[in-house]
Order: sequence, then C-alpha cells, then structure tokens
Amino acid sequence: MGMWVGKGRKARRSYGFDEVALVPGDLTINPNDVDTSCEIGGIKFQAPIMASSMDGVVDVNFAIAMGKLGGAAVLHLEGISTRYDNPNEAVERIVKCDPSESTKIIQEVYSKPINKKLIAKRIAEIKAEGVPAMVSCNPQVAGEFGPEAADAGCDIFVIQSTVISTRHESSEYKPLDLYKFCKQMKMPVMLGNCVDYKVALSLMETNCAGIFVGIGPGTACTSRGVLGIGVPQITATCDTASARDFYYKKTGRYVSIITDGGMATGGDVCKAIAAGSDAVMLGNAFARAQEAPGKGFHWGMAMPHPSLPRGTRIQVGTTGTLEEILYGPASLDDGTQNLVGALATSMGNLGAHNIREMQLVKMIIAPSIKTEGKVYQAAQRVGMRK
Repeated sequence: MGMWVGKGRKARRSYGFDEVALVPGDLTINPNDVDTSCEIGGIKFQAPIMASSMDGVVDVNFAIAMGKLGGAAVLHLEGISTRYDNPNEAVERIVKCDPSESTKIIQEVYSKPINKKLIAKRIAEIKAEGVPAMVSCNPQVAGEFGPEAADAGCDIFVIQSTVISTRHESSEYKPLDLYKFCKQMKMPVMLGNCVDYKVALSLMETNCAGIFVGIGPGTACTSRGVLGIGVPQITATCDTASARDFYYKKTGRYVSIITDGGMATGGDVCKAIAAGSDAVMLGNAFARAQEAPGKGFHWGMAMPHPSLPRGTRIQVGTTGTLEEILYGPASLDDGTQNLVGALATSMGNLGAHNIREMQLVKMIIAPSIKTEGKVYQAAQRVGMRK
C-alpha cells in the first residue's frame, strides 16, 4: 500500500481534518436525544473533551472548573504548578515577556526544580472540590511521581511524551517498564503519544486504560518542523482505533482512544470521533477561556527544553468563558464555541445515538470541504474562512 515517492521507496497517503467530511445517512435524531458522554478509566464524563496538560491552559482552578462542567482537565506535574508555591507569578512572566524573549524566559521559568510536596497539594486542591484529579508527566519521572500521585488520591495518571513506546533504549538511564508500572499503580494509567497501529496495540498490552493519539499537531507545537515526524490526525486516529477494536475482540478489555491536538472547531472534534476516537484532548480551544491561566497565551509542552525547544508561545486571545466554549451559547461564527452542542448536532444529523455509533458513520475524502462555495467568507474573512 502506498505510492512511489522515489526509486524503491513508497509512502502511504494519510489524511487530516481538512481533507475529509462526514456523510449523513437515512436516520436523523433530535440532538437533545443523543448521548455525548464517554467513560475513561472507569469514570464517566458528560463531555468527551479533555483539556491538555499545558501550563497556559490547565492549573488547579481550571481543572476544577472543567470538572464541574462535566469535562476533564489534566494537570502537568512537571509544570509551573509543582515548581512554584504561587504559579501565577511565573505565568505572568511568560505572558508579559516580549515575543523575541519568550523561549529564553520560559526556559528560565521551568529551570526551577520541582517541589514534590506540591504534587500532593495540587491533587488535594482539585479533589477537595469534588471533581476527578488527572495528572501527567513524562516516562522518565513517572516511576517517582506515580506513587506520590497515588498516595494523594489521584484518579487517573497520564504518562505523556512526544513519542512513547514499550521498547525504549537508553545508555544514560533505566527506561520505565510500562507493563510493570501499569500493573502496580492503584489507579488507571493512560499513555501517549503514538500514531501507529502496531505501537498502539503494544501499548494496550501494558493494561493501560487509554492512549493519546497525535504527534506534533498542536497549535503551539513545532515538533513536526523541528523533528520532521508525525501523521495527520484522521489517519492516526483510524489506525489506532482499529488496534483498539482488534484488542477488544481479542481480550474483551476496552482501551479508550483520545485524539490529542490539531482540532480548532466543533467540526474537527466531530471528525476525530467519527474516525474512531472515544474523546479528544484540546489545548488551543481552552487557552481562549477566561478561566485559562495563560490569559490568552498558549505555549508548547516541549518549549522549555533547554537545548532543543519544540514549541512556541502564541497569542490566541480570550474569547469567552469555559462554559461558552463547551456548551455555548456561542457568540462567535467560527465553530470554536459550544463544542459539545456542535457534537450533539452533528451526531443527530448523522443518526448516531452515542459516541460508539458516531465512530461508525460514513466518511469521505473531501479536500474542497472547507472552500467549496465559501468565496464570500474567504473574501470577508468570516465564518469558516477567517
């Protein structure tokens, strides 16, 4: 499978959100009658939408607000919240710095050592408000931070890196044994990120509860440019969802697929779930919320890297409250608000009663889907063509 890109070398065609469209069938449903909820790690969420563990998006207060609205937010254990007693001061330095100095300032802010006592404190602050506590870190520190989070009563533990695999080699440190880690943890563990069928299947065999899909599609991420790696999200989601379905038939254990990054509108969220995702993880969309700590600024998770930053700081602005972004009413015409309402309406038009049925709707390759008939929107920079 694939096309020749040179003598003796083939490459497979892959697709992103702007290249496909969803096709209605012979059934339509009142959007008020569809079920948009999902279950991840044994926890039911009203909205199949997670906020990305990025410091411009999620802090303790945001995680609480998101949880109370029926969604999920992941707090980064290697971020500002666990380095500073008062994270707001550090965030302010990043937000107010000159664009030409942003990489340097962010590297300085993240050079402060992590205070492990703050891990338990932040989790306790979230739990005290009666919402699930979800936290993340990279594989190198998961063995150390995992037990700390478990003792603090964390509900879901996420291990995320640019690329994750069950076979990691290093001459400098002992790689984390994902099989052993998932077995020993007292809570569901989710792993990311990957984009491949075979890799996803091997990750599921660790007994993880979910897998994050996406390498480099995020608005503030530059991994694709810096490293040259990644797979467009529709293809990546379809492939990993296929691995999930095979694994479920083989074992009877269902592992959630979360499409992570690359989505800007409700339509993108709908397409991700139609491609097989159980939920989506968004950063940019929530960086625009009034409750976001970045106050309209957003920066990549790998940006603080001391020698090879793979992110940038961008200004997305503040466009509305978290509730407006999730449930509306929308005051913008570009599809970035009322994401759950958009999903419910799309499911109704497609005849999908729930998320599992949404994963089975028809999809076509449609590179003109965002431009066909949109001349005036493009000329006036409104709606779909801003």
